[in-house]
Amino acid sequence: MKKSVIMTTLKKKIRERNYKFTMQRQIILQAFLDSKENHLSAEDVFALIHDSNPDIGLATVYRSLELFTSLELVKKLDFGDGRNRYELNDHNLAHSHHHLICLGCGKVVEFSYNFLDDLKKKVKKENAFNIVDYQLKFYGYCSVCEKNNLVQRKKILAR
Repeated sequence: MKKSVIMTTLKKKIRERNYKFTMQRQIILQAFLDSKENHLSAEDVFALIHDSNPDIGLATVYRSLELFTSLELVKKLDFGDGRNRYELNDHNLAHSHHHLICLGCGKVVEFSYNFLDDLKKKVKKENAFNIVDYQLKFYGYCSVCEKNNLVQRKKILAR
Protein backbone atom coordinates (compact mmCIF):
# COMPACT_ATOMS: atom_id res chain seq x y z
CA MET A 1 0.00 0.00 0.00
CA LYS A 2 1.30 3.45 -0.86
CA LYS A 3 2.47 5.71 1.98
CA SER A 4 0.03 8.47 1.01
CA VAL A 5 -2.91 6.06 1.17
CA ILE A 6 -1.79 4.79 4.58
CA MET A 7 -1.43 8.37 5.88
CA THR A 8 -4.90 9.26 4.58
CA THR A 9 -6.33 6.22 6.38
CA LEU A 10 -4.54 7.15 9.62
CA LYS A 11 -5.75 10.74 9.35
CA LYS A 12 -9.33 9.55 8.84
CA LYS A 13 -9.15 7.24 11.86
CA ILE A 14 -7.89 10.05 14.10
CA ARG A 15 -10.61 12.46 12.96
CA GLU A 16 -13.34 9.79 13.29
CA ARG A 17 -12.50 9.58 16.98
CA ASN A 18 -12.81 13.39 17.34
CA TYR A 19 -9.12 14.15 17.66
CA LYS A 20 -7.26 16.75 15.65
CA PHE A 21 -4.83 15.60 12.99
CA THR A 22 -2.09 18.06 13.88
CA MET A 23 1.10 18.64 11.96
CA GLN A 24 3.07 17.11 14.88
CA ARG A 25 0.99 13.93 14.75
CA GLN A 26 1.42 13.71 10.99
CA ILE A 27 5.21 14.12 11.31
CA ILE A 28 5.39 11.41 13.98
CA LEU A 29 3.30 8.99 11.90
CA GLN A 30 5.38 9.81 8.83
CA ALA A 31 8.49 8.75 10.76
CA PHE A 32 7.03 5.22 10.94
CA LEU A 33 6.25 5.22 7.24
CA ASP A 34 9.71 6.47 6.27
CA SER A 35 11.78 4.39 8.68
CA LYS A 36 13.52 1.21 7.55
CA GLU A 37 13.16 -0.04 11.13
CA ASN A 38 9.69 -1.36 11.98
CA HIS A 39 9.96 -1.21 15.76
CA LEU A 40 10.64 2.31 16.96
CA SER A 41 10.91 3.57 20.52
CA ALA A 42 9.79 7.09 21.40
CA GLU A 43 13.47 8.05 21.47
CA ASP A 44 13.97 6.56 18.00
CA VAL A 45 11.05 8.59 16.62
CA PHE A 46 12.36 11.73 18.32
CA ALA A 47 15.81 11.20 16.79
CA LEU A 48 14.29 10.70 13.33
CA ILE A 49 12.25 13.91 13.40
CA HIS A 50 14.28 16.25 15.60
CA ASP A 51 16.70 17.70 13.03
CA SER A 52 13.97 18.78 10.64
CA ASN A 53 11.39 19.51 13.38
CA PRO A 54 13.22 20.86 16.46
CA ASP A 55 9.97 22.29 17.90
CA ILE A 56 8.59 18.78 18.51
CA GLY A 57 9.79 17.63 21.91
CA LEU A 58 10.20 14.15 23.30
CA ALA A 59 7.15 14.67 25.55
CA THR A 60 5.01 15.36 22.46
CA VAL A 61 6.29 12.16 20.88
CA TYR A 62 5.40 10.16 24.03
CA ARG A 63 1.91 11.70 24.24
CA SER A 64 1.27 11.10 20.55
CA LEU A 65 2.38 7.47 20.74
CA GLU A 66 0.10 6.89 23.72
CA LEU A 67 -2.80 8.42 21.79
CA PHE A 68 -2.00 6.36 18.70
CA THR A 69 -1.87 3.24 20.87
CA SER A 70 -5.27 4.01 22.43
CA LEU A 71 -6.70 4.58 18.94
CA GLU A 72 -5.09 1.28 17.80
CA LEU A 73 -3.09 3.03 15.08
CA VAL A 74 0.12 1.61 16.52
CA LYS A 75 0.89 -1.40 18.67
CA LYS A 76 3.01 -1.03 21.78
CA LEU A 77 5.53 -3.84 22.11
CA ASP A 78 7.75 -4.83 25.00
CA PHE A 79 10.88 -6.73 23.98
CA GLY A 80 12.28 -6.88 27.51
CA ASP A 81 14.94 -4.21 27.01
CA GLY A 82 13.30 -1.57 29.21
CA ARG A 83 11.98 0.47 26.27
CA ASN A 84 8.57 0.25 24.69
CA ARG A 85 8.66 -0.12 20.92
CA TYR A 86 5.90 0.75 18.53
CA GLU A 87 4.88 -0.47 15.10
CA LEU A 88 2.10 0.61 12.80
CA ASN A 89 -0.98 -1.50 13.40
CA ASP A 90 -2.11 -3.05 10.14
CA HIS A 91 -5.49 -4.58 10.88
CA ASN A 92 -5.39 -6.29 7.49
CA LEU A 93 -2.56 -8.51 8.69
CA ALA A 94 -4.45 -9.62 11.81
CA HIS A 95 -1.30 -10.86 13.48
CA SER A 96 0.67 -12.74 10.92
CA HIS A 97 4.16 -11.85 12.05
CA HIS A 98 6.23 -12.68 15.09
CA HIS A 99 9.49 -11.39 16.53
CA LEU A 100 13.00 -12.72 17.04
CA ILE A 101 14.84 -10.65 19.67
CA CYS A 102 18.62 -10.82 20.00
CA LEU A 103 19.74 -10.69 23.62
CA GLY A 104 23.20 -9.59 22.49
CA CYS A 105 22.68 -6.57 20.25
CA GLY A 106 18.94 -5.98 20.72
CA LYS A 107 18.11 -6.44 17.03
CA VAL A 108 14.49 -7.34 16.37
CA VAL A 109 13.58 -9.35 13.29
CA GLU A 110 10.05 -10.02 12.11
CA PHE A 111 9.11 -13.35 10.63
CA SER A 112 5.86 -14.81 9.36
CA TYR A 113 4.69 -18.32 9.84
CA ASN A 114 1.12 -19.37 10.52
CA PHE A 115 1.93 -22.30 12.78
CA LEU A 116 -0.37 -20.97 15.51
CA ASP A 117 -3.56 -21.14 13.45
CA ASP A 118 -4.30 -24.69 14.60
CA LEU A 119 -3.64 -23.72 18.23
CA LYS A 120 -6.00 -20.72 17.95
CA LYS A 121 -8.75 -22.99 16.58
CA LYS A 122 -8.21 -25.49 19.38
CA VAL A 123 -8.31 -22.78 22.07
CA LYS A 124 -11.52 -21.41 20.60
CA LYS A 125 -13.16 -24.83 20.42
CA GLU A 126 -12.08 -26.10 23.84
CA ASN A 127 -12.42 -22.85 25.80
CA ALA A 128 -15.07 -20.90 23.88
CA PHE A 129 -12.51 -18.10 23.59
CA ASN A 130 -11.98 -16.17 20.38
CA ILE A 131 -8.39 -14.91 20.15
CA VAL A 132 -8.23 -11.59 18.30
CA ASP A 133 -4.58 -10.73 18.89
CA TYR A 134 -1.43 -12.17 20.39
CA GLN A 135 2.29 -11.56 20.53
CA LEU A 136 4.90 -14.23 20.04
CA LYS A 137 8.50 -13.40 20.81
CA PHE A 138 11.54 -15.63 20.63
CA TYR A 139 14.65 -14.55 22.56
CA GLY A 140 18.11 -15.72 21.58
CA TYR A 141 21.21 -14.60 19.70
CA CYS A 142 21.54 -13.48 16.10
CA SER A 143 24.27 -15.09 14.01
CA VAL A 144 26.69 -12.19 14.60
CA CYS A 145 26.26 -12.23 18.39
CA GLU A 146 26.36 -16.04 18.45
CA LYS A 147 29.63 -15.97 16.55
CA ASN A 148 31.05 -13.30 18.89
CA ASN A 149 29.93 -15.33 21.89
CA LEU A 150 31.74 -18.41 20.57
CA VAL A 151 34.88 -16.35 19.93
CA GLN A 152 34.77 -14.96 23.48
CA ARG A 153 34.31 -18.43 24.98
CA LYS A 154 37.25 -19.80 23.00
CA LYS A 155 39.45 -16.95 24.22
CA ILE A 156 38.46 -17.66 27.83
CA LEU A 157 39.15 -21.38 27.42
CA ALA A 158 42.53 -20.66 25.79
CA ARG A 159 43.80 -18.82 28.89
